[in-house]
Amino acid sequence: MLLWGAGLCSLAIALGIGLLSDKREQQLGAAIVVDIEGQPPSAIAAEVDENPSSSQTAAAQIAEVDATQSVADEQPSEEDLATEQEPAEKLFIRDAVRLKLTDRGLRKSVHSDDLAAIESFYAGQDVPALWIDSAGISPAGKAVLAELEKAEDWALEPSEFLVPPSDYQPISAEDQAAAEVAIGLAVLRYARYAQGGRLSPSNLSELIDQRPSIRDPKTVLTEISTAEEPGLYLTKLHPQHRQFALLREALRSARVKGDIEPDDLERLLVNIERWRWMPDELGTPYVWLNTPEFMMHVVKGDEIIHSEKTVVGKRRYATPVFSASMDSIVFNPKWTVPPTIVREDLLPKLRKGGEWYDRTDNTAVLKQHRLKVYYRGRRVDPKKINWKKVNVRAISFVQPPGPKNYLGKVKFLYPNKHVVYMHDTTKRGPFEKDVRAEGHHCPRVENPGTVAAVLLAEDKGWEKSKVDELLKN
Repeated sequence: MLLWGAGLCSLAIALGIGLLSDKREQQLGAAIVVDIEGQPPSAIAAEVDENPSSSQTAAAQIAEVDATQSVADEQPSEEDLATEQEPAEKLFIRDAVRLKLTDRGLRKSVHSDDLAAIESFYAGQDVPALWIDSAGISPAGKAVLAELEKAEDWALEPSEFLVPPSDYQPISAEDQAAAEVAIGLAVLRYARYAQGGRLSPSNLSELIDQRPSIRDPKTVLTEISTAEEPGLYLTKLHPQHRQFALLREALRSARVKGDIEPDDLERLLVNIERWRWMPDELGTPYVWLNTPEFMMHVVKGDEIIHSEKTVVGKRRYATPVFSASMDSIVFNPKWTVPPTIVREDLLPKLRKGGEWYDRTDNTAVLKQHRLKVYYRGRRVDPKKINWKKVNVRAISFVQPPGPKNYLGKVKFLYPNKHVVYMHDTTKRGPFEKDVRAEGHHCPRVENPGTVAAVLLAEDKGWEKSKVDELLKN
């Protein structure tokens, strides 16, 4: 699937593998299912007239200078004055904050969940303001403002966060509340964007089935209010994956050098954003199906331990983008025809002919593909079905295991709403091509037996010979 263009993407689909279940083998028809789980003081110089007659004047001048020096020495320095200043006091401005939160213009421009979190935080007892104090912006406020200024380093736009300058000193309760609310909302917006909540992936394409894990804004506000380093708290909300860090470093390097083309910059920004949509934990190991690369990789820690060519769905039947837990590997599988193929290929042929004047055997397509028909789970004779009236949703078409089975010898299951899984194939030709986008949605892998052996060795400690034996059968 070339969702973002042929040259794009460090990822298109990543499938985290949960390989934790108990070891067991089940006989399923003929299929075998394996579960996986101090500056120095300044000198004062005085010029003295060399004329002896003016010695009295000179002496007076020197005395005056000495007196001035003495007075100067007694004056406190700026540092001393700063030290002597009383510490800034906490501000209790709950009522002013709550009044500010009723501003209609404000309420229209912020995320409702962020607004609710601020309201909830100031709804109870009169807690002190987080981001301002009697001296202006508080140390915690300055820390988060400093981090917001560096948003561009994280592929975010600083202009998205409307906050006062760090030297702002509001006097009235109204201005204090406005500053407190502005910084609080900016913090929550930053937290949301850092975790992938800038937009909804599914709004870009129905093929993108990813839901970023976004921490509840109330939790964010509670946690950052007690954090020793609020700025660091914000940065840790970004993805911790190595690929995200590498992309971010590439972005920073490109901007420093200033030699990046607009298209390449956009590609970097898009991929950084897409890593925000990934699960926090991908599994150890995990399978990374990189659709536009037409490759799959088994990744353990930060190392790719195995790679294989894949064939993905053509544009019309593009392989969807999502993450799921792989729970089993099936050897010698049967094939249940997917709904799309039933609707577009099988049903039109079955509904054609069958009248008294048409001797065409409309069930020939079933024989051609060795398909058996089941109605609500019970085997039935396809010739006794009125294909023009039958509820096709109650019908399933199954191809038994065997050398001609379209799934080949192995399939890898990771339950999902798309009914998509990775499998072997009897069609080997497409693997010789550079662009391998053919057929329907499910990705096909060139050497599935080897992939199965790698995964089962990692999960269950199986020897490759055990997998080879299953493949022979």
